Amino acid sequence: MRTAPIATSSTLAAIAVLHVGWACGASFPFHDRMRLADSVAGSSATPGRRGSLAVAGLLACAAGLVADVLPLGATPRRAGVLGVAFVLAGRGAVGVAGRTSSLVPWTPSAHFNELDKRYYGPLCLLLASGALLSVR
Repeated sequence: MRTAPIATSSTLAAIAVLHVGWACGASFPFHDRMRLADSVAGSSATPGRRGSLAVAGLLACAAGLVADVLPLGATPRRAGVLGVAFVLAGRGAVGVAGRTSSLVPWTPSAHFNELDKRYYGPLCLLLASGALLSVR
C-alpha cells in the first residue's frame, strides 16, 4: 500500500475513534464539552450520542474502503472509495468557502467557521485526494 492511502485511512480511523470518544462523553482534545460543541459543531450543544456513533461508523467504513481491508470486490470498492472522495471533497469545498451553514439547520458560530475554513475544510480536501489515490 502506498503512503497516501495509509495516511488517509489512518486519519479517517483516528477521527472515527474521536467520535466514539465524544459519544461516550469525552471532550478530548478540548478542555470541556462546551468548547467541544463550539469547535466541532459551532453550537452550544454537543452532538448527540447516536449522531456521533453514526459518524464514527461511516468514518470507519471509509477508512476500511481506502485501506482496502473490507471484503469487497474491485468494482464495489472503487464505487465506495469514489463516494467517500466525493463526500469529503464536497464537505471540504463547503467548509473552505465558509458555507457550512448550508449543510446544517443551525447557524454555526464564528469560532467554528474559522476552524472550518482553516483546518476542517482543507483536511477534508486532503482526505478526498488521498482516497482518490487509493483507487486502482
